[in-house]
Amino acid sequence: MPAPDDLASWLRLEQTPGVGPDTARKLLGAFGLPENIFAANFPALQQVVPERIAHALLALPAENLRALIDATHKWAAQTGNHVLTLADADYPPALLEISDPPILLYAKGRLDLLSRPALAVVGSRNATTQGIVNAEKFSEALSLAGLSIVSGMALGIDTAAHRGGLLAVTQTPHAGSTIAVIGTGADIVYPARNRALAHQIAEAGCILSEYPLGMPAIAANFPRRNRIISGLARGVLVVEAALQSGSLITARMAAEQGRDMFAIPGSIHSPLSKGCHLLIKQGAKLVETAQDILEELQYASPAANAASKSIAPALDAQAQQVLQALGFDPVDADTLAARCQLDMATLHAQLLALELSDQLEILPGALYRRLD
Repeated sequence: MPAPDDLASWLRLEQTPGVGPDTARKLLGAFGLPENIFAANFPALQQVVPERIAHALLALPAENLRALIDATHKWAAQTGNHVLTLADADYPPALLEISDPPILLYAKGRLDLLSRPALAVVGSRNATTQGIVNAEKFSEALSLAGLSIVSGMALGIDTAAHRGGLLAVTQTPHAGSTIAVIGTGADIVYPARNRALAHQIAEAGCILSEYPLGMPAIAANFPRRNRIISGLARGVLVVEAALQSGSLITARMAAEQGRDMFAIPGSIHSPLSKGCHLLIKQGAKLVETAQDILEELQYASPAANAASKSIAPALDAQAQQVLQALGFDPVDADTLAARCQLDMATLHAQLLALELSDQLEILPGALYRRLD
């Protein structure tokens, strides 16, 4: 982390009106560290940036900037909190490979995860039960193999991915754990429903933000932070996504960054499979197990192999018959009864048993679908 005076200069540069990441990198390329930028005269600055930005750089810092600097110093002094600049040795090396790395990063938790191999796991906020199961199980297996699971701490698939990464930490000290890239300041938990998860990640994983402290949840910030999610990772796994899903933004950024793309297929009738199927058509690798990803990345692991195998609880012959007839596409009870040649009372008893053992889900319209 930079010294207090150096941190103040970095924050001043970040907060200067008109100075975005591209302009900041031009200035840093021309002058070196931020203190050299603010020590430069107007003609020197004007050779690099437009006149209005040169004037803004030479203006006295606003009062709200002084308050932000003080708040950042106090936050960074707390155990587990870190502020990283482009000049820091702990800055994630994978982000230095992308075209627009943030000039400042706020990290809460384990910095070592930022330099380890990682895989991003993303998908719909309104995920199905099967999607949640897939995200958690894949993430657990990949974390057991040593890959850090990167996601955005949104509800749905993101939450399940973080949970899976954390579950692996309870099984082995060599797990990759999880990194949450958020679209608010690092001192804000959003959504509030994930407060407990955020505390767990801060303890055993890492929360990462490019936004200054106090930044609220602004819609435009979330698509932008997706470049960090994909940039930190060797590849991106899309678990479930509609055609208009924000996960496809992450996938597009991953492709632009030269990262590997993976997608889990689903039912041709499910809107949440359409985005994954589109990615597969565009060249993403279709995956059915975590091992498929590890092999593609040439990151094989016996631990992940074991974790990617699911063991279904023992079922009696009649329940097995219903499960076999159910398949993986939604089906109504009448159709299922005809397939199984069972009366409705017996069928519903078996459906209830399968639901309680987490082997099927009930969809809107009284449709049933098998969970893998």
